[in-house]
Amino acid sequence: NYLFAGTYSSVWRRPLSELIGISNISTEIPSANSLKQNYPNPFNPSTNVKFSIVKSGDVKIFVYDIQGREVQTLVNDRLNAGTYEVSFDGSSLNSGVYFYKMVSEGFMETKRMILIK
Repeated sequence: NYLFAGTYSSVWRRPLSELIGISNISTEIPSANSLKQNYPNPFNPSTNVKFSIVKSGDVKIFVYDIQGREVQTLVNDRLNAGTYEVSFDGSSLNSGVYFYKMVSEGFMETKRMILIK
């Protein structure tokens, strides 16, 4: 869960979540798992997705195009209970409707977002 980097005189330790863009917004345990609507929506070229998990476990969030092809994995990690936010950069994608789906221990939800360039 950490990345270590060193020089001749020091070693740094950074959580992988900082490098992959997952921010822990709150460690307060939410009352239910949830996937929030992205903001802003429509977006150009980036947007943020908030989600909450009730208990620690594996969390996956995938982005799909209108034809159901997976275009990006936003989250694929074991996370502690809490509320998180992840950013999505659509600069390499065409304008259109995309879907993002969260899967976590007995929970699955899909939302729609619109990329306008």
